[in-house]
Amino acid sequence: MELYNLKHPSQVVSFTQAVKLGLGKDRGLFFPKQIPQLQDVDGLLVLPFVERSKKVIGAWLASELGQETVDRLVERAFNFELPLVKADDNLYSLELFHGPTLAFKDFGARFMAQCLNELAQSEKINILTATSGDTGAAVADAFFGLDNINVVVLYPKGKISVLQEKMFTTLGDNIHTVAVESDFDACQTLVKQSFEDLDIRDGLHLNSANSINISRLLAQICYYFEAVAQFKQQHKTDPVIAVPSGNFGNLTAGLFAKAMGLPVKRFVAATNSNDTVPRYLNSGEWQPAKTVATMSNAMDVAEPSNWPRVEAIAAVMGWSLDDIVGVGTSEAATSESVKALNKAGYLSEPHAAIAALALKQTLVGDEQGIFLATAHPAKFNEVVEGILQIELDLPEALSRVVPKSILSAEIKADFDQLKQHLFKVLTA
Repeated sequence: MELYNLKHPSQVVSFTQAVKLGLGKDRGLFFPKQIPQLQDVDGLLVLPFVERSKKVIGAWLASELGQETVDRLVERAFNFELPLVKADDNLYSLELFHGPTLAFKDFGARFMAQCLNELAQSEKINILTATSGDTGAAVADAFFGLDNINVVVLYPKGKISVLQEKMFTTLGDNIHTVAVESDFDACQTLVKQSFEDLDIRDGLHLNSANSINISRLLAQICYYFEAVAQFKQQHKTDPVIAVPSGNFGNLTAGLFAKAMGLPVKRFVAATNSNDTVPRYLNSGEWQPAKTVATMSNAMDVAEPSNWPRVEAIAAVMGWSLDDIVGVGTSEAATSESVKALNKAGYLSEPHAAIAALALKQTLVGDEQGIFLATAHPAKFNEVVEGILQIELDLPEALSRVVPKSILSAEIKADFDQLKQHLFKVLTA
């Protein structure tokens, strides 16, 4: 598999190199030279999830890694369920929160961990990533205890839920966490600055586990195939799929799936008040505003890093960006959507509720749609309990971290402070 840097197309790398580097020159994203086309999609859709995923990822990686290696990576990474649940009359929820950290990020993080563990061998790797909520827990869990791999996670202090925070800041060992006195965009900027600093990038053998890493996107493609496979068991039509969107890696993976041949009628990019993309799709002008803190904090991203890949897929496939529907949702509307879903018999947290509302607003006629449920409602227990006036039971994965102490360092959104901290913890 060959990939090129979207900012510097002359920089061409293999999948192995892309996984290890994370980002290309000048923060450029790696993009595949070719998107594989699947010949028998209907045949794939009747296979079990893991068997199908081996073939989907194999279409990208078998030529470089070998199909046996791909099979092994998939089997180790994907070992939890992802049910499609009816949430309302014409709405289905793909529940992606049944992994170890109760969020969709488990798919990409676990696959990336397996890839690096396989490809790096005895080479020492230091991973630097930023999280707006769920990435931190998924990456920390996936890499915790792996030999020769250290992880540093930056997150915005006070802007993620306490349970989200404790899921990745209480581990210790090879997991180092840093609370940054700012928002997620500032954390993401610090990560990108680190990759531009040769002392850090080369001296610390730096890698990134954000959705900018291509391995995570390949893993996420697989659950779109599963969503459609389960949907097709009940419907002959193609679904509309609404994606709760922050850094836009999730939507990018969906578009890759469609480009491979997956039958999806259209995608809905659902955001909260941080609606840079919906405004751009309406006006054609890219005008990021200052990040606004919301109850759907994993989507509090004003400058989504993966958007260039979305535009690149559209260009390669000859699609118009008008085929993507963008919807921004207010806090009040988010609360009402949580209530409406609960009244219909489906318990949701804010991110899924935003996607459900965006889907409901954009379905036409007798269309049926799927929204992605990206986190367990209990991860946002304070918000959900406040909206619905109920008390949620905590799953074991959450209840066991409640009494633990947070081990994070704290810094200002200052690159020199971060650089000093990285050399301190990663060269000890």
